Amino acid sequence: MNEQRMKQTSVRERRRYDETFKREAVQNWLASGKSATVVGQELGITANLLYAWRKLVPAVAGGRATAAKPGSVADLQSQLDASQREVRHLREQCIILKKTLGILSEPPASGMNGSTR
Repeated sequence: MNEQRMKQTSVRERRRYDETFKREAVQNWLASGKSATVVGQELGITANLLYAWRKLVPAVAGGRATAAKPGSVADLQSQLDASQREVRHLREQCIILKKTLGILSEPPASGMNGSTR
């Protein structure tokens, strides 16, 4: 019984994020006006990570993270990267929902096989 319980529990690997992702996540969170929880859920991370990363990002007066000039190449690239991550995440969600719908819409398995006898 104890062996079975040990097999069921798996060790979760610690995910690592690069500095660019951290900086962009914090910038998007602060610029969006959304709560850390909402932005965290959108990015697949916890709100606590956003709060911790905010301390690592240099701040400017007003509590906003430093960002490149609007319309600059760096700013546009960061927006593109964030958008591509969101599109990838939404596509994964769509695939999962389609599979779930297919499973839930299958008729129940019975011995009749559609027969009306």
